[in-house]
Amino acid sequence: MRSMGKTRRVLAAGLGGVAMVAALTVPAQAHGEHTPTWKVKNTASDARFRGLAAVSGSTAWVAGTKGTVLRTADGGRTWRNVSPPGAEALEFRDVEAFDGRRAVVLAIGEGEASRVYRTEDGGATWSESFRNTDPKAFYDCLTFFDPRHGLAMSDPVDGKYRILSTADGGRSWAVLPSAGMPAAQPGEAGFAASGQCLVASGPRDVWLATGGGATGRVLHSTDRGLTWTAAESGIPAGDPARGVFGLAFRDRTHGIAVGGDYRAGQPSPDAAAVTGDGGHRWRRATAPVAGYRSGVAWLARSHATALAVGPTGTDVTRDGGHTWRTVDTGSYDTVDCTADGACWAAGEQGRVARLAD
Repeated sequence: MRSMGKTRRVLAAGLGGVAMVAALTVPAQAHGEHTPTWKVKNTASDARFRGLAAVSGSTAWVAGTKGTVLRTADGGRTWRNVSPPGAEALEFRDVEAFDGRRAVVLAIGEGEASRVYRTEDGGATWSESFRNTDPKAFYDCLTFFDPRHGLAMSDPVDGKYRILSTADGGRSWAVLPSAGMPAAQPGEAGFAASGQCLVASGPRDVWLATGGGATGRVLHSTDRGLTWTAAESGIPAGDPARGVFGLAFRDRTHGIAVGGDYRAGQPSPDAAAVTGDGGHRWRRATAPVAGYRSGVAWLARSHATALAVGPTGTDVTRDGGHTWRTVDTGSYDTVDCTADGACWAAGEQGRVARLAD
C-alpha cells in the first residue's frame, strides 16, 4: 500500500513551466447569470501550487514543488518568495494561513519527507515544528479549527489513518490515539492533491476524504479527531487513482465532495456529491462536474454557490452542489474563498488566479 501511495503522488506532482498571464473563460449562459471569471496573476514561478490559503482579496499564500512558498499582499500584483531555507527538495502540498504573517505549511512524503513548518513574520523566518520519523507514515493534509487548534492526517499506519494534533498554533504536534478511528479499506489512502483531503468547520467538526479502496469514503469527527465515523460518498473509487480528492463545508452540516480519476484522459463519472447532515449520508450530484476535480470551495456570500477546479477546468454550482456547469477551461489544482468574498485558485506552471469582482 505504501508503494501505491507513493506512485500516486509522484504521478500527481505534474511538471513545471512558465506562469500564465491570461484568463480563459466560457461565455455565460443565456439566462443571464454572472459567469465567474478567473484573472490569472503572474507569479514569476514555475512551481506547481497545490497548497493555497486565501486570507482576503489582497492577501494569499501558495505552496508547492521545489519547497516553494509565495505570498502576496496586493491582490496578486506582486509576489514575495518566502520559501523556507533549505527546503528545495521538499514537496509542499498544503498551507494554512491565519493572516499575512502567520502560516503553517506541510511537506508530504514517506518518512522524514513529511514535515511541518510555521512562520510568524510573513515568511521572513521559519521553524520546523514537526518531522515524521515513522517510515510507514505519509502525511497528506492540514486543517485548523482556529489559530491554535489544528490537525494533520497521514495515510493509514497499521490499518488506520494517523492523526496529528496541535493546540498551540502548530508550534508542537502529537499523534492522537487511534482507538476511535475506523479501519481503513485495503489499498485506501488520502490524496495530497489540493490540501483539501482534511477540512474543518466550526470549533470541533472535521472531515477526511479517501480514495484507492473499494469505495470513496468520507470520515467525520465531531471531537477534533478523537473518534470518527465513515460514510460512502458515492464517488467511485476501486483504483489507486480514483476517489474523493477535495471537501468543502460551509457549516457543520452542508458539504460538497469532489474527485474522480486524476489520470489524463480517463473518465470521471459521478465525481461530485453533497451532504446536508454533516456527512452521515452523501448523494451524488444530479448533474456532476465535467471531469476530475481536485479542489472545491463555497463562495462566502452565498449559501448555494461553490466552485470546483481541476486540470481541465472550473465548474460552478448555484444549488448547493446538486448541478454543475463548466465556466472556465484553465488548469487549477486547488481553490479557496475568503470571508470578504474573494476567491483564489492555484495550480501547475506557477498558475495563480483571483476571481474577478
